Amino acid sequence: MKILVLGGGGREHALVWKLRESPRVEKIWCAPGNGGIAAEAECVAIDAGDVGAIVAFAEGTHPDLTIVGPELPLVNGLTDAFRQRNWAIVGPSKQAAQLEGSKIFSKEFMARHHIPTARMYGTYDSSADVYKALNSVAYPVVIKADGLCAGKGVFLAPDLAAAKDFVERVMEKNELGLGGKRILLEETLEGEELSFIILTDGNRYAPLVPTRDHKRVFDGNQGPNTGGMGAYSTDELLPDDLRETIRSTIVEPTLSALAADGIHYQGFLYIGLMLTKSGPKVLEFNWDPEAQAILARLDFDLAEVLSDVAAAGHLDPSKLRWKAGAGTCVVLASGGYPGKFESGKRIEGLTSLGQITGVKVLHAGTKLLGDAVVTNSGRVLGVTAAAATLEDALAAAYEAASRIHFEGMHYRRDIGAHPTRQKAAGD
Repeated sequence: MKILVLGGGGREHALVWKLRESPRVEKIWCAPGNGGIAAEAECVAIDAGDVGAIVAFAEGTHPDLTIVGPELPLVNGLTDAFRQRNWAIVGPSKQAAQLEGSKIFSKEFMARHHIPTARMYGTYDSSADVYKALNSVAYPVVIKADGLCAGKGVFLAPDLAAAKDFVERVMEKNELGLGGKRILLEETLEGEELSFIILTDGNRYAPLVPTRDHKRVFDGNQGPNTGGMGAYSTDELLPDDLRETIRSTIVEPTLSALAADGIHYQGFLYIGLMLTKSGPKVLEFNWDPEAQAILARLDFDLAEVLSDVAAAGHLDPSKLRWKAGAGTCVVLASGGYPGKFESGKRIEGLTSLGQITGVKVLHAGTKLLGDAVVTNSGRVLGVTAAAATLEDALAAAYEAASRIHFEGMHYRRDIGAHPTRQKAAGD
């Protein structure tokens, strides 16, 4: 098989890592890739959101399977373009991708189909309307920019002043670009977060192993939201009774609702949950960096299973097998992230990690500069580990992280710590 992977982050490096383990895979391209992926696949300088350029590349190379990582190509209609040409691709259609690409679409979808989620106060197209609404909501209040905002589109506002400041930056100063043109207000949920991800062919589905993400930038869930500072996966996160509740009240109703709306959803569907006192409720649809912690535990031929879904249209859930124990991912971020940060910092220590068992350093925001690997984004590396216990996986990941250095580097030191009940907004 020849496979094209779209994206250039840690999720895509994790996919390339596991696809290369398949004896079926002969060739992998990654567009655009990054400095770490370049060692394991042929990187192609194409913007992952440029549908025309990707179609042209595929016409010349004829990949047997294409796997889409980021949301932007999906929202731009890439899978529709491929399926019109009968090319095998893993990912939802443009219409289905609105579940991830538009928070307003997903919230209205869940409300229409009575899928448990936070109560919505309203949606707004102008800052003046938001300011008026902010006078009559309960605080803290969740404010969500509608579109794709690289993990920065959700804010848990503790009071009116903070809420107005966020709205001003998003809607008047356009700090988040087009993603912030519309805004959603909703109630704050309280509890423990859980990520429940499934793979579906549109009819059958199979859950991946459960994960928990750490979205705040600092230890103890302090500071602003990010695209994710780390994650961990253990089976203990999901007791059998909770798994059944999530399946029966959220997963299967969501798939039935999509079918009822005439939306064929194929690919990975991430369901970010808050485990509240009144049961699990949906925060959002999205996934990263949970992918790294999940794929560290993978124990099946990923290329075979994804080909079943995309080319044959038939998922066999029994093929998805997982290593016992735990997977972890610790994100090493640039100084200043998730605010302003500098790129081009030389990364040291990557070659000294070979003797640490079970560790894989997945590149999220790097590039090659001569013979050096340098930073190229806010989230730079995902130090990923798998082991028989969560404690051992964390110890290995943090040992590896301690050997890596670049100017301004910072990371959370409490990934995998037992969570306290928290207020959370998603993203």
